[in-house]
Amino acid sequence: MIGFFDRLSRPLMRALDPEDAHAFAIKALRYVPLARPAADARELAVRAFGLNFPNPVGVAAGFDKNAQVPDPLLRLGFGFVEVGTVTPLPQTGNPRPRLFRLGSDEGVINRLGFNNEGAAAVLKRLAARANEGGVVGVNIGANRDSADRSGDYVRLVETFAAVASYFTVNVSSPNTPGLRDLQQAKALDDLLARVLDARERMRPRVGPVPVLVKIAPDLTLSELDDAVGIARKHRVDGMIVGNTTIARPGSLRERDKAREAGGLSGRPLFKLSTRMLAETFVRAEGAFPLIGAGGVDSGPTAIAKIKAGAALLQLYTGLVFRGIGVVSEIKADLLAALKRGHRDSLAAMVGSDAADITAESWPT
Repeated sequence: MIGFFDRLSRPLMRALDPEDAHAFAIKALRYVPLARPAADARELAVRAFGLNFPNPVGVAAGFDKNAQVPDPLLRLGFGFVEVGTVTPLPQTGNPRPRLFRLGSDEGVINRLGFNNEGAAAVLKRLAARANEGGVVGVNIGANRDSADRSGDYVRLVETFAAVASYFTVNVSSPNTPGLRDLQQAKALDDLLARVLDARERMRPRVGPVPVLVKIAPDLTLSELDDAVGIARKHRVDGMIVGNTTIARPGSLRERDKAREAGGLSGRPLFKLSTRMLAETFVRAEGAFPLIGAGGVDSGPTAIAKIKAGAALLQLYTGLVFRGIGVVSEIKADLLAALKRGHRDSLAAMVGSDAADITAESWPT
């Protein structure tokens, strides 16, 4: 049924304003009945950050900002869902229009600006589904006008520790002025110290909650050295590579829309984000697992991310252009790749091409 609905609705969705189309998709997921999916093949299971994932294909933050549909998304076959970005107080974000499809490039530019209903509304929804199971992470960020941005992250850890499968510390969105400065060495060091201290304070009540850091693909390699070094110093549980890019590849066809301010996602981001993933993998040296995001829209792109160093994957823009069927296609292609390689898990593939990728010319 969902496949039929997906095929029927996609032409309509393309005709709508991108933000209106997204709101329609959320509403449809809330009300269209979905059966629980068949169990995933055991070969697709992943153990990472102390959590068990039935498959490695997750929904990136930004799709379900307000935790309205994590369980419908899990029923569509995703292995995990990341909600948010959530800020302590409700935030309207930047003025519309702020979301732009680059159809010929299969990319999206957004300058949403952490629009969300705030921590209290999201907490209420996550608490109500606490017994449903499944891995549901919470992506956290600072309010635009906050006087203490690090304090915002601490408050959110304290707020959601009992209901989050894991936290993602989002310091890499390009759409909140100054937020990316938190990726710089001293600021990141201070932020992670405070966040992990808050996590430890909550541990006696809720147990250990993994903390991940999401970085931008636009870091220089020197900045990446610092970010990974600080993450290792504080023993974070993982990193997500990466967020949207402020770069505009010369290959873009939709030149007029490409001039819009904001972060670029989707297919045009794939080469850069995959290179940064490989660079992060070789620097992490196995200290923690990585989630690969940016341009995942098929089995081959998913496999390439895993070989570049990703233990898990996230997608969002791929759903816009490929539809929900891409999830089952990716999982089928991953199983086929395991069979071809005579492997019984994805772990042996993780990072197998990373060193070679880091030796290639820099993507432009």
